[in-house]
Amino acid sequence: MSAQEYRPRGRHFEEFAVGDRVVTAGRTITESDIVQFAGLSGDFNQIHTDAVFAGAGVFGQRVAHGLLVLSIATGLAVQTGIIEGTVLAFRELEWKFSKPVMIGDTIHAVIEVVETKALPRLGGGNVTMKVQVLNQAAEVVHRGTWAMLVKNKS
Repeated sequence: MSAQEYRPRGRHFEEFAVGDRVVTAGRTITESDIVQFAGLSGDFNQIHTDAVFAGAGVFGQRVAHGLLVLSIATGLAVQTGIIEGTVLAFRELEWKFSKPVMIGDTIHAVIEVVETKALPRLGGGNVTMKVQVLNQAAEVVHRGTWAMLVKNKS
């Protein structure tokens, strides 16, 4: 039996073009997500972890950590396959938390390539993407840009 070689599904730098657009699958935010992220990050802020405290607050219930939602959005992007195995580095992030994400909300991301720049000395190029994270009501809850170093085909 011969060994199988890993072949990344992701696009290489040369395969990205300004205007390319990808919509990810959806993902429902659970209480377990919030509890696990609090444990991982150490962020046990009561607006995330204390139902009574959060219930008396401005949102009326616990909200997901903003960085949890951002992390899930990047995971959803990888799951599309467009950057799986071809990203060399996540280089830059500009991000806005527009609306709270609650337990039970289902989010997905809409990603559009807005700039590409070859960086041959680094073995690829910079791909800048405009990203919007939307909830089940099609409201933008997060938005911003990601810049990634994506490897060349060769």
